[in-house]
Parts: sequence; structure tokens; C-alpha cells
Amino acid sequence: MFTIASMKKDAVKTTVAALLALVFLALAYWYLVAGGGAEKGGGGPRPPAARGAGGGAVAVEVAPVVQGEIVERRAFTGSLDPASRFQLASRVSGRLLALSVDLGDLVRRGQVVATLDNEEYLLVVARAEAELAVAEAGLSEAESSLAARARELAQMQQLRGQGVAAEAELESALADHQVQRARVAMAAAMVNQRRAALNSDKLRLSYTEIRADWLGGDEQRVIAERLVDAGTLLAANDPVFTVVGIDRLVAVGYVPERDYANLRLGQAVMVSADAIPGRQFPGTLARLAPVIRESSRQARLEVDLANPGQVLKPGMFVRLEIELARKGDAVLVPREALVERNGDNAIFLADLEAGLARRLEVRLGLQERERVEVLEPPITGQVVTLGQHLLSDGARIIVPGSEVAKGGPAGRRPGDKKQ
Repeated sequence: MFTIASMKKDAVKTTVAALLALVFLALAYWYLVAGGGAEKGGGGPRPPAARGAGGGAVAVEVAPVVQGEIVERRAFTGSLDPASRFQLASRVSGRLLALSVDLGDLVRRGQVVATLDNEEYLLVVARAEAELAVAEAGLSEAESSLAARARELAQMQQLRGQGVAAEAELESALADHQVQRARVAMAAAMVNQRRAALNSDKLRLSYTEIRADWLGGDEQRVIAERLVDAGTLLAANDPVFTVVGIDRLVAVGYVPERDYANLRLGQAVMVSADAIPGRQFPGTLARLAPVIRESSRQARLEVDLANPGQVLKPGMFVRLEIELARKGDAVLVPREALVERNGDNAIFLADLEAGLARRLEVRLGLQERERVEVLEPPITGQVVTLGQHLLSDGARIIVPGSEVAKGGPAGRRPGDKKQ
């Protein structure tokens, strides 16, 4: 016969059994999930990198160490300037009557590109010509008078020699002759003065034709800007056109101070423009500023380059690639093989026979975009190019597709049984 006490005792037993079952299940779950991945003696769960394929090995990619030529280059940005640029200006004042050329036109050396109203200058030249004629007439009269005085002096000297003329008469004739000689010299100087004034006025008259004149360089250049229109009243030295020569251009860029010491005049430069894809234009480093700007820590550089067909235009954005150094027999590894830690460069050499990676700190030499030179220590073999950031010195590795991945000799750990 069941009593209330026995019923209570059975309920307690059932509750205790249920609690024990829950504790057992919790311990089993913890062992399977949290502790089941630990190696014997590991003291805890393995990190994700240690649980890779191949029984704890990290899957990586490798590339061979090679010997070959490497060229170190630096790339800078800049813009194009014309090799020559100047403004054609009016050298005299006047109203601009006509323009013979316009924006984009080719002009030849000495070509008339604009004309000013020259009526006033023509009148000035005519007056100067008249004044010169008067001065020349005065010179002719003075020379005639001098000839007369010379004859009188010669006659008086003859009479004095015969004792007919007095000494005073001879001295008076000599003085008249000298005075007349001075008048001739003055008249001649006046002629020279009037002739110089006429030449000056003619030169000013010629300035009413504005010509495209320049020294040296090509025979044709281009009108880059028209600065005034016909009918404008110009003062002396007012600009009319901007003229540029674009058969040769100057690429202007700026080099940071870290690369400044590696540049020298005469270095080859390859120039490319985004506006002309697929083409490069060879140039030469022609000028390098002797100072570095404090505001930007950069120095100006100028590259001279030819412009065949005038394809490049001043003002274009360009990229300048300068060859700094070249080496023909360098030890090269892919750039992606480098691991930078605490400012040091290192690589991981792959020992495919043992399935291990060995970390080496390296000293770099020349560098390209894809490859770098290793100066020290001497290396051969294979370097890890993918997965090296998960490695430490002596870490186990596997190369998918190689014998390591297939369970070959390099894929077995000591103690593994042969398949």
C-alpha cells in the first residue's frame, strides 16, 4: 500500500536522476565540442591555422627563386608644358585694325599676324624726311661756302708770299676758312641727326605690323591664345597673342625627397598620357631643382621629350617612369613572398621534401612592381607566396597539387604509416 511518504520519496529520486542526466549530457557536449579538437598534451583547442589540410599542415603556394635582370623604376605624375612659350605684344600704341591669324593657327617665323592703324606714323615719317632734306640742303650750302673760303685763303697766301697782302689780311682769311669748316661739320651732324630720326620713325612705323619673331628652334609655331580683338586700342607692350612651340615639350613633375638622391641628369624617362592610352614617349631628365620645397618635401624635375606628330598637347596630365638602376644577374623572388614584421623584411623558404617552412630575414636590393632582389643571405629553391602570414619558423606546410598534398614523402609526419 502506497503512502504519501513513499510517493514523495519516489518523486525526489526521479528529480535527482533527471539532474544527473543533464549534467552528464553537458559534460559530454563540452568534451566533444570544446576539448575534442585538442591534441594529446596540447592543453586546449588548436588554432584554426593548425587545423588545416594534411594533418595540421598549412596549405600554401610557392614560387621558385630565379636569377635574372631587374630594372628599378620610379613613377611620378606631372603635366606637359611647351618647350617654348612667349607673348606677341604691340611695341607701339595704336588701334588694332586686323588680325591675320587666330587660335590654333600655325605661324611662320617673321609672319605678320596683326596690323595697327599707321596713319599717324606715316605723317611722322614724312615730317622726318622733310627735315632731313632741309638739313642736307644746309650741308650743301655750307660745303659751297667752305670751298669759296678755301679759294680766298689760297689767293691770300699767294699774295702774302709776293709781299702784296698784309699779314692781317692773311690771318682774317684763315679765320673765315676755319669758321666755315666748323659750319660744314655742324651741318653734317645735323644731317646725321635727321637721318637717325627718320630711321627711328620708320622703325616705329614698321612696328604697326606685329610679326611672329623668335630666335632659334623650329620654323613654325602655334597660336595658343588670342588676347585681344580687332578694334582694340592698344598701348605699347600690350599682349596680342600667346605663341607656343609643341614639336618638343617639357614634362614637369615633382620627386619626393626619399627618391631625390637616386636621380641624375640624363636619365632615361618614359612618358605616358592617360589621354593617349597604349603609347609611351621617350624623354630625358634635363633639369632637377637644387632645393626641396619645405611645404611638400618635393623637388621639381623637368623632362625634355620629342612630340612626333604633335600628338601630345601642353597641359596634359602625364606619368613619368624613370629608370633608377639595372642589374643583369640578380637573385629574384616575387614581391608577394615578402613578409614585413616590425620593420624587417623576411621570406619563408619552402622545404618541400620535409614539408616545412623556414623563415629568413633578408636584405633587399633593387625592386620592381612584381619582383624584388634579395642581396643577403644567399637563397635557392622555393619561397612561399601565399599563406606565409599564417606561418612561423619551422611550420608544417602543404602545397596543393604536389606530393605533399597527395600524401607523398613530404606529406608524412614521422610515425605515419605508409598507405
